[in-house]
Amino acid sequence: MTPSRPVRAAPPLWRQSSLAFDDLVGWREDDHEAALAAFLETCDLLEGPEWRQIRDAARAKPDPRAFFERFFRPVLVGDGPALFTGYYEPELPGALSRSARFCHPIYARPDDLPETEPWATRAEIEAGGLLEGRGLEIAWLEDPVEAFFLQVQGSGRIRLPDGGILRVSYDGRNGHPYRSIGQEMIRRGFFTPEEITATAIKDWLRRNPSECRSLLHHNASYVFFRALTNVPADKGPLGTMGRPVTPGRSIAVDPEFTPLGAPVWIETDGPDSIRRLMIAQDTGSAIKGPQRADIFCGSGDQAGITAGALRDPGRMVVLMPLPVKD
Repeated sequence: MTPSRPVRAAPPLWRQSSLAFDDLVGWREDDHEAALAAFLETCDLLEGPEWRQIRDAARAKPDPRAFFERFFRPVLVGDGPALFTGYYEPELPGALSRSARFCHPIYARPDDLPETEPWATRAEIEAGGLLEGRGLEIAWLEDPVEAFFLQVQGSGRIRLPDGGILRVSYDGRNGHPYRSIGQEMIRRGFFTPEEITATAIKDWLRRNPSECRSLLHHNASYVFFRALTNVPADKGPLGTMGRPVTPGRSIAVDPEFTPLGAPVWIETDGPDSIRRLMIAQDTGSAIKGPQRADIFCGSGDQAGITAGALRDPGRMVVLMPLPVKD
């Protein structure tokens, strides 16, 4: 989840179906003002004449629902049910130097990391000591399971012994595809699909240390970080667009199908259904396809519980900008 260049208005989309706003379940009841505030975080990065008109109107303090209805059209992209999951910003105890308690490093991006081809796998990095002695350690954590999940989330807050907070953010990965250890645990028969949550995975790994490392190494992808010094404490972590994401209003999407920066209406069909206008401001290595989104749930332990339990069907509808009128 690394900052990107300004984004184009419409990446290639397929199987589009135009809808009306009245087709969006719960549209009139949503808090459109909260959605507009999230949209304003990144709208200045959007390129194209249609976006220039939209961002000028957004900055003029319009009626929020009328704004979205005037400048956008709802488009259903792809077919089949959507899959919604959640992500969050962990807050973990750690230290800036190694100790008996804090002995699991998180690393900065190495200078020799290739841009376009795979590098060493997770197993080769961790078992082979490829990064040791290079001064790349940003911080040290006490739990290898939490260190792994910090990479999955792509950002976090590290509570230091002196009470300070170090925020870290994604700064690249080793080029190997992400592989879900949750799906591997289901394949091995440790869980059923109905039982699997992030909390359940963590608890199982801690109870079974002899199998923990091999399961973590199933995911060959490895993430590198950078320290953040310019993000206010009350803001979320940086998304792919290089701006803070907003709890409950920002989603990670596949930019091959959903333009970064675009509003997206989501309807989840889980036990706690969501009918809400989100903004596509992030990406993730596991977020692929036109009906796929990861909802940013916030920071800290409770956000982690919420995110870890979220795996719902539904549908997502992209609000595409209307063409500029001559």
